[in-house]
Amino acid sequence: MQWTKKGERPPKKFKVQKSASKLMATIFWDSEGVLLIDYLPKGTTMNGQYYANLLAQAREAVVQKRRGLSRSAVLQDNASVHTARVSRQALKDTGFSQIDYPPYSPDLALSDYFLFSNLKKELCGRRFVDDNQMKMAVESHFDCKEKEYFLGGLKALYTRCEKCISFEGDYIEK
Repeated sequence: MQWTKKGERPPKKFKVQKSASKLMATIFWDSEGVLLIDYLPKGTTMNGQYYANLLAQAREAVVQKRRGLSRSAVLQDNASVHTARVSRQALKDTGFSQIDYPPYSPDLALSDYFLFSNLKKELCGRRFVDDNQMKMAVESHFDCKEKEYFLGGLKALYTRCEKCISFEGDYIEK
């Protein structure tokens, strides 16, 4: 209901097209590109077992896409899914070595400051009809990137680590 003056018709209502809801994506990547993108199914919680399954899928992706690669490492923080017993065991079972970085260090969270921030910039303001359209946009974003893009992101980590050390742990200015 809306108040109107006597004899006036209320304004017509219009439907606002609702954008697709949020999706949680986990991306495994290296200096050559994306190895695996996993979208957490709706109603599912990321836990140690789910992450352990992702590690197995990531190992398979490395075997398929990076033949001849003898060693692989996973860079991860101290999130509970990374430190869960089942996740730590899966890390050993898959043969990945683990590279830790300091907890709560957004300046050193490679996927946060590099991978996802650039993805957000590209997708900013776009509306998606459904989750599949959003997934296609994400995959398209990464498919068109050259190897140098990913290598540059990894090189930026080295520079950021040096800055973090020289600033004695203070946040890095952009």
